[in-house]
Amino acid sequence: MNSLIDSHNRTIEELDWQFDRDLSIDWNDRLIGVTGARGVGKTTYLLHHIKNKLPNDSKALYVSVDDIYFTTNTLVDFADDWIKRGGTHLFLDEIHKYENWSQELKNIYDRYRKLNVVFTGSSLLHIYKGKADLSRRAVLYTMNGLSFREYLQIETKQALDKYSLEEIISNHESLSKELVKKVKPFVHFEAYLKNGYYPFYLESTNSYHRKLMNTITLMLEVDLPYLRHVDVQYIHKLKKLLYLVATAVPFQPNVSKLAADIGVSRNTVMLYLTYLEESRILNLLRSNSSSDAVLAKPEKVFLHHPNTIYALTRTNFQEGTLRECFFYNQVANVYDVTSSVASDFLVDNKYTFEIGGKSKTRKQLKNIKESYIAADNIEYGDGKTIPLWLFGFLY
Repeated sequence: MNSLIDSHNRTIEELDWQFDRDLSIDWNDRLIGVTGARGVGKTTYLLHHIKNKLPNDSKALYVSVDDIYFTTNTLVDFADDWIKRGGTHLFLDEIHKYENWSQELKNIYDRYRKLNVVFTGSSLLHIYKGKADLSRRAVLYTMNGLSFREYLQIETKQALDKYSLEEIISNHESLSKELVKKVKPFVHFEAYLKNGYYPFYLESTNSYHRKLMNTITLMLEVDLPYLRHVDVQYIHKLKKLLYLVATAVPFQPNVSKLAADIGVSRNTVMLYLTYLEESRILNLLRSNSSSDAVLAKPEKVFLHHPNTIYALTRTNFQEGTLRECFFYNQVANVYDVTSSVASDFLVDNKYTFEIGGKSKTRKQLKNIKESYIAADNIEYGDGKTIPLWLFGFLY
């Protein structure tokens, strides 16, 4: 225990991160989970909260549960020991690396009513499918990569408000004019699309794509075998599937052909696509009338964010792909996005969006009431034409 306390103190003291991400967490809840893909900043988020909201508070302790300490000590015993030392807050990082995590978190919650526990886990973590049901105990939050708004805040050191989709649709002309007075979006937009989604871009933009590829490799070779029990002998097939999708995004999948190309069954291909979506490597665009079942074929397949396009395909992509990938990522992190029969995307089964350049017309949208163009390469919108970059201000 003393070694863990020493490690906590060193980690907090060495933290150098000034940007506060807003997940709107109610820290009064006794059991809080923060999930997300590798690299989105879950650990830094916890440490930043401890350092700035619980300063010099010896009653709070951060630990990573893959520490060797937990090879011979249980989480329950650890929590009991911490409470006896006067502890009131526990921050447990990488909870998915502890085999019996769900049962022991349930036991901790039920036994120690004066202890607040916050844990982080992989985006593959199924809080409702663990051995113990935590759905009535844990409040779960999802951390996404940096929005364009958050990236601008880091780069310009200015506070920038987020807006709802309805606010953007109704007030985009005035909003864009006010924002352009503060920041010039196109000074930063291209850099964000290339290397601004994961906070580790701050370490080095030169090595960013290599680190992103390493992160994807870890998801495939470590997370999926461990958390989804994918046999390691099939990992190379997953990599091949990812490559086939990456070089053709937005990809309209012929599942039978994909199955033949990589040598697995149709159902296995659909399962793999779902795993890659859960890992935040892919985004699967489904029809609003399609089943939620895992084996329902998506209409299109996108890489999760434009950064992933650059990392996987280098230069083998079209500008339209970047635009659609950006829009889908930023909007789908907040709203329900499905395919549109008449256009590119349908949001919350209400708003139809066509994605394009500044010269895009409303020809195919003229008979659709709630329809809009998200146009690239414009600072200001006009009527039902909205600047694409403004959709990066949803969170």
